[in-house]
Amino acid sequence: MARAPTTADAFNAIAEPRRRDILDLLAKGERSVNEVVASLKLAQPQASKHLAVLSKVGLVQVRKAGRQRLYRLNAE
Repeated sequence: MARAPTTADAFNAIAEPRRRDILDLLAKGERSVNEVVASLKLAQPQASKHLAVLSKVGLVQVRKAGRQRLYRLNAE
């Protein structure tokens, strides 16, 4: 049986270890993409991709502050 896409549900999304690292980081507070990149030593496109998946399945929320996008855990 084929595996469901990572954007299908939260369990598939967090199957990726880097996404769990991002969630652990966001548990400490809201962060910009650049802060995630610096803290986890990821490439910026890679971090953005992971954050987009986490956002799509509803695990994180994003807000714009000027030119930055700030991410935080979804409390729900």
